[in-house]
Amino acid sequence: MTNATGFEVLPAIDLIEGRVVRLREGDFEQATDYGGDPVAVARRFVADGATWIHVVDLDGARVGERAQVDVVERIVRAVAPAARCQVAGGLRTARGVAQALAAGAGRVVVGTAALHDPGFTRALVDEHGPGRIVVALDVREGLALGEGWRAGAPGVLAEDALRAQADAGIDTFAVTAIDRDGLLGGPDLDLLERCMGLGRGAVIASGGVSSPEDLRAVRDIGCIGAIVGRALYEGRLTVGVALAALEAPAGPRETPETR
Repeated sequence: MTNATGFEVLPAIDLIEGRVVRLREGDFEQATDYGGDPVAVARRFVADGATWIHVVDLDGARVGERAQVDVVERIVRAVAPAARCQVAGGLRTARGVAQALAAGAGRVVVGTAALHDPGFTRALVDEHGPGRIVVALDVREGLALGEGWRAGAPGVLAEDALRAQADAGIDTFAVTAIDRDGLLGGPDLDLLERCMGLGRGAVIASGGVSSPEDLRAVRDIGCIGAIVGRALYEGRLTVGVALAALEAPAGPRETPETR
């Protein structure tokens, strides 16, 4: 969903074995199964006003290659042309990215492979343009991690990772505070502000966004959108409520001193 100010709200559909789930802090051992038909879930979000859906193949993320191609593509087809899908999970090769885009994804999100090799990102941008490629920065304790669910996964300072990807041509980042993901405790505004403060690209907020106040807060500090998951599935927020909340004009930007 994009409101009148251009801020995107992206309902998340995270998939394990074709079922809709949500993870706590990116941990596969802490998955809540919401069941149901993911295509029906996507259609419900679109009926409520969503124009973007964030679809994550968690099986693909875990094994390092696309695993739920059929389910993801059925979602993409089901919501078009009313909405587009931002597709993530297991996209670690140029071929996989090209296939996802050819199948109708509006954008793809790359993470682990991008962090390991900014040259991979540069090649994707050269081939598909910066508007089709988003880099995920999954951040724990200030470090952007590949395979962020895995204990001991190597990381790089989030700001350094963002600069390297911006140098490779990326202009949109999905920034997730892993320690807030799926906990409904509110976004990490300090992390988001640090990333935006570099002036090297637009930021989509992820992790902890669970209320109209959270949405307005990330909008008002300058984020271009927010990914929302568990709050939608547990009835704390609806797409319609989010749309209404964002019709209010942005307030003055807060600073750490005034917050």
